[in-house]
Amino acid sequence: MSGKFKISDPVQFLALGFGTGLAPKAPGTFGTLAAIPIFILIADLPLSQYLAVLSVMALFGVHICGYAAKAVGVKDHPAIVWDEIVGYMITMIMMPINATTIIVGFLLFRFFDVLKPWPISAVDKKLHSGLGIMLDDMIAGLMAFAVMQLIFNVNW
Repeated sequence: MSGKFKISDPVQFLALGFGTGLAPKAPGTFGTLAAIPIFILIADLPLSQYLAVLSVMALFGVHICGYAAKAVGVKDHPAIVWDEIVGYMITMIMMPINATTIIVGFLLFRFFDVLKPWPISAVDKKLHSGLGIMLDDMIAGLMAFAVMQLIFNVNW
């Protein structure tokens, strides 16, 4: 039997995407929406600083997602959405802040995260703990990033 999340626990609160993961339907979508203001806050940083912040978020995410999953006794509980936040941030690397990039990035990330094409599906099935929770969304973010680069920088 699984336990309940404690949003009063700051680590669980972060793992739950500031509470957005507790949405009764589509918690991953709400978690991804929580990433948009974070992207807007750091998008204008130099690339090296953006990547440094993103790396800290990803490394920290392995810990907080693993901690929250263990706290409720569920391998990858849908309410744990920090991984969606990091995945979206990967999608948006080197993207300008505007409605088009924000929306297209959102849709592409959700597409890859929901459908889980290979290798995302393989990672999702084989890896457990905080690393497993994070890595499949990070790969989805990389795949969405690649498509974003093709759309916005290769001028299809």
